[in-house]
Amino acid sequence: MAILLKTFRLKILELIPLILLFYISLNGNSVIHVKFFSINVHYILIYFWVLRQPAALGYGFIFLSGIISDVIYGTPLGSTALALLVVSSVAIYVRAVTVRINLINDWISFIPALLFANFIYYVALYFSNYPIDYLYLFTNSIFTFIFYPLLWSIFSILLKFMKE
Repeated sequence: MAILLKTFRLKILELIPLILLFYISLNGNSVIHVKFFSINVHYILIYFWVLRQPAALGYGFIFLSGIISDVIYGTPLGSTALALLVVSSVAIYVRAVTVRINLINDWISFIPALLFANFIYYVALYFSNYPIDYLYLFTNSIFTFIFYPLLWSIFSILLKFMKE
């Protein structure tokens, strides 16, 4: 009975990143808005978990999460999904190239992920004639980059708790 309870708890803990991904998408809070800035938690969540545990989030789940976010926000269908897949593909590349994973390496390699993802998002919105707020995208990218270490430490604690 104790072994069954322990394996059940382990399976639930392994699903935490997936539950967080869909909670963020369905809740419509992938971007945390504070008075003067906003943080895109979706990008940080996907980048961290694909970099650290690629089996935790599948590409189909990431794509579906992006489609759900597009429906909730009212943006053109597939724009957020493509941006999230770009973030995950950069994380896969960084995982293949990096020898030792630490905060500084992750934080510096998060810059190209943000740049490529925002470029794809911008192009998708531009070609669908959707109004684009350039200042919002810029400040969102800057503050997402600045707050990456805070969420990285929270997710690292969660990952350590999952492995115990």
